[in-house]
Amino acid sequence: MKPDVSLDFQFTSSIEQVWKALTESDMLAEWIWDNDFKPVVGHKFQFRAEPSEWWDGIVDGEVLVVDEPHRLSYTWASAGETTTVTWTLKEDSDGTVHLHLDQSGFSDATKATEGAIEGAKYGWTSMANKLEKVLAE
Repeated sequence: MKPDVSLDFQFTSSIEQVWKALTESDMLAEWIWDNDFKPVVGHKFQFRAEPSEWWDGIVDGEVLVVDEPHRLSYTWASAGETTTVTWTLKEDSDGTVHLHLDQSGFSDATKATEGAIEGAKYGWTSMANKLEKVLAE
């Protein structure tokens, strides 16, 4: 299945540091939202953001794949839409870490809504910018 959202990011931190930022609850809270995430297949978790007039601020998820430090996948269910988020990490010989994000499973109705997929891309890109700052600390 072709992902609806596919983004690439690069970091100069070690692959272990990037993995930690993707899987440790306290670090996730710094660049996504408060959560009870655990990198355990089958673990059900929530991200909780500040609610708005359009969204209750809750994302429910379930961990699907944990292949430390190369692949992490979980469901991302919010506002009646359930997608799958998959992070893939690769480290070059020069130490650069390539982080790839795929998000798939958006409904046809969402895909047909102008700006919806672009909004998801914008959201992930904004979060990745925060991740870069967290990794620099």
